[in-house]
Amino acid sequence: MNLLFAIDDNVTTQLLTCLYSIKMNTPNEHFSVYVIQKDKLKATDEIIEFCQRMDMDYHAVLVDPKIFEDAPTTDRYPETIYYRLLAHEYLPEDVHRILYMDVDILIINSLVDLYNLDIGDNLYAAASHAAFENDVTDAMNKIRLGNYEAESYYNSGVLLMNLDSIRKTVKATDIFDYIKKNKLNLFLPDQDVLNGLYGHYITKIPDEIYNYDARMSSLYTALGKGKWNLDWVIENTVVLHFCGRDKPWKDDYNSRYAGLYKHYAHRAGLLMK
Repeated sequence: MNLLFAIDDNVTTQLLTCLYSIKMNTPNEHFSVYVIQKDKLKATDEIIEFCQRMDMDYHAVLVDPKIFEDAPTTDRYPETIYYRLLAHEYLPEDVHRILYMDVDILIINSLVDLYNLDIGDNLYAAASHAAFENDVTDAMNKIRLGNYEAESYYNSGVLLMNLDSIRKTVKATDIFDYIKKNKLNLFLPDQDVLNGLYGHYITKIPDEIYNYDARMSSLYTALGKGKWNLDWVIENTVVLHFCGRDKPWKDDYNSRYAGLYKHYAHRAGLLMK
């Protein structure tokens, strides 16, 4: 199973926590971990040692630091968020399928069904959080991004990538041109680019299972008519995503799933002692 991350030196501990949760809940799979980075990470030796102990293969993927120098970035949305869009240009040609994940994620059940999902010739499989919005917001996103064919607005934090189709379709020049043309309209830069250019080539997957927004637990309970409660999440949800500014590794984070994240972070840390 091929996994993809795009990080800098600020989130290497979070990467290890995510990897630990993956291995614990998908124990019978062998993982090749590809990490896209601008420069060699300071914690490279630690990551390699961690992956060895977890029986995972680590592959550093270095990109040209100038390639996205004109793309819109902020402290919250650094340059690394764009790396997933052109990952196919840096990954080996014999890698045909890969699962990209943000590092603010815990895997709490097996990834096998998601990874093996049949998406045909589509470029990606991804989840939408549109159920928390409304029809007006969805329509405005399509107008803002100029993609009226997309079924929904997708979160880019979890992407199952069909690299064979992506290599035929996704071009750097198209991405750069789109960024230049729409620079003032990009609120969530890489996610907006993904939806604007390729939203109509995405297979929709259920977010309550594969991209559960940890901020929205009460809304999920309501949407599931009481069924999607804490017990259901622990039994059924695969990807628990800590979206937004508040993150579970911060001292003041106290949401419903804070303890669960801290448990995995603690166990991952013990592995390196």
